[in-house]
Amino acid sequence: MSDLLVIVPSRGRPHNIADLYVAWSETTHRDAHPLVAVDDDDPSLPEYQRVCSLTGVELEVGPRLRLTGTLNKVASERAPHHKAIAFMGDDHRPRTIGWDSHIMAALDGLGTGIVYGNDLLQGERMATAVAMTSNIVSTLGYMAPPQMVHLCLDLCWVDWGKAIDRLAYLPDTVIEHMHPAVGKAQSDRGYEEANSPEQTAADHAAYQAYRHGPAFEADVEKLRALL
Repeated sequence: MSDLLVIVPSRGRPHNIADLYVAWSETTHRDAHPLVAVDDDDPSLPEYQRVCSLTGVELEVGPRLRLTGTLNKVASERAPHHKAIAFMGDDHRPRTIGWDSHIMAALDGLGTGIVYGNDLLQGERMATAVAMTSNIVSTLGYMAPPQMVHLCLDLCWVDWGKAIDRLAYLPDTVIEHMHPAVGKAQSDRGYEEANSPEQTAADHAAYQAYRHGPAFEADVEKLRALL
């Protein structure tokens, strides 16, 4: 059992995985294990296979379920085999040497809980890259509320952590979000799809309905029972 599984869903960006691996190799200390999850209909699949073969990064190929669906499928399957489960976008780059040790130390201190670092974009407001103890995933049956497709998951993770008083933000642990919104990446079809007006409105509406409805309260009660 490795301490930390980091799930990286990706589509159409095998070059990002190569870049992420460089940053990962330069900064990772502990028994952290990256897993790249891609769609079986991705035209870039052969290049993902090549990059992952060269770097030794685990590649999981499955049906297209979008971000939340893919994350939940992989996290639920893998939670029993890891102490903690993390999400990192293919456009995140760990910058702080020993970032994984810092995250695991914070999770160990919480016992059960959620930890995130500084993405140099949203900071404390949103957990755009996140780690949580595996019992959270196993208890809820998912890592992110399935009502949302792509956006607002980072808000939910902060909400969960605050609701059970088991949340740690590590401002000096940098996992940079290389996002087009701040000129750190080129926009592409994936960004355009996830941030389209229609998807943005749908995910924000779903988040509000979840956050202020019975499903959130039910999830929080399940998490409180772990403490």
